[in-house]
Amino acid sequence: MSVVSVRNLRVVVPGGAAVVDGVSFRIEAGQCLGIVGESGAGKTLTARSLIGLAGTGVTADELTVAGVDARALSPQGWRGLRGARVGLVSQDALVSLDPLRRVGAEVAEPLEVHEPQLGRVDRSRRVLQLLRQVAMPDPARRARQYPHELSGGLRQRALIATALAASPSLLIADEPTTALDATVQAQVVRLLRELKESGLALLLISHDLSIIRQLADQVAVMKDGRFVEVQAAAALFAAPQHPYTRQLLAAAALGTATAPKPGPVVLAAHDLAKAYGTLTAVDGVSFELRAGHTVGIVGESGSGKSTVARMLLGTQSPDHGSVLLNGEPWSGLPESQRRARRGRLQIIHQDSLSAFDPRATVLQILSEAIALDGISRRWRTARAVELLAQVALATGLLGRRAHELSGGQRQRVAIARALARRPSILVCDEPVSALDAQIQSQVLALLASLQESTGLAMVFISHDLAVVRALSHEVLVMKDGVVVEQGPAVDLFAAPQHPFTRELLAAHR
Repeated sequence: MSVVSVRNLRVVVPGGAAVVDGVSFRIEAGQCLGIVGESGAGKTLTARSLIGLAGTGVTADELTVAGVDARALSPQGWRGLRGARVGLVSQDALVSLDPLRRVGAEVAEPLEVHEPQLGRVDRSRRVLQLLRQVAMPDPARRARQYPHELSGGLRQRALIATALAASPSLLIADEPTTALDATVQAQVVRLLRELKESGLALLLISHDLSIIRQLADQVAVMKDGRFVEVQAAAALFAAPQHPYTRQLLAAAALGTATAPKPGPVVLAAHDLAKAYGTLTAVDGVSFELRAGHTVGIVGESGSGKSTVARMLLGTQSPDHGSVLLNGEPWSGLPESQRRARRGRLQIIHQDSLSAFDPRATVLQILSEAIALDGISRRWRTARAVELLAQVALATGLLGRRAHELSGGQRQRVAIARALARRPSILVCDEPVSALDAQIQSQVLALLASLQESTGLAMVFISHDLAVVRALSHEVLVMKDGVVVEQGPAVDLFAAPQHPFTRELLAAHR
């Protein structure tokens, strides 16, 4: 029986443009439809049209969701459908969950709305049952905690439990594993598979083709608001028909970085340690970074990767150990001495949208960084044009603001801003985790090209092992603040020695 049946779906935005145009699909009970495509293709709007959150410009010849003709629903009818018959799991659980409510109260809310006949005791019992269903460890304790007290994986489980609370027949999962490390990703995928096998229909949106391959029975490839190819998952991955599908699959097949001749050591970390109260965040991290080389750092959320990055950048001081920049002391220097050398070391963040001033144009964003080198106002635009050319962006983007750019364009602007100070070292903290496969491939190729042409050294932090493998020459594997394995990327990926490294690689396959 079809849980979802959609025929000729169109979503028109103010101004008359159709951002979803002529889309048709069905999802049966116990089946998963995966939708893939680049940012802005219309994937999320397609999903939101099933729950009445795609605006007023939605039309369809058929739009049946959980046995209901959704075309005729009133706002009150949509509210009844959402949560009760359709559950939604979004990308960022920390944003989706109310930071001021305990996890148990969050999971209980759909029960209060859709099953008001339940008493408080029965509702609490049902909350614990839901948390156990999503394999939440120690559910009674977790129910009393706030979202920020949970790891990324546990927050995602809490979000799934909330979506399942009113026993929906359809679960929409929109990028449910983005920014989760490989082992936690594998746990969430296992949970979604179990839910599907229990009879739940699943609509899965992801830029991660490996997740789609593991869960989807059928795959729809979306480009410019249309499905350009729809096939059974096995057939699509084995023999893609549309050129765009072949392009996506080729972009996802990242290779292995080849090591250039070693240059001089430009950054050295010696026995770095950092604690926050009684919590040891980093303990005994050491490595050397050479010009033209990349050191990759991988590990689970909370393993200490970003703390290492902050100590390298000088935004946090180590409790023990030291950082040398071009052979000279860096950690522990007073800010007055560090400021003159800070331009040598720049960072590219994961979320460029939150890293930029939303009111600033691209020209203003770049000019702010350019001005730090004392370049006069009259020459800043010329330097900004030069920087955009370096990252393969048109000068016409100078007048746009961050929200007017695609994800790939924003990340290129972030790279351009980092290059404005002419650094010798880039620290890249999850710089491509939120990008689809094709854009991810383009940004990685850009970074590799810049490294080859300028001799940039990079520290590359990521939970995505394929990305680290594609760009890194040496890899550090971190767990609980400690480096458990370290060595040349080729050797580490070919013959991992530590059980945790083997676990990470197994989870990624």
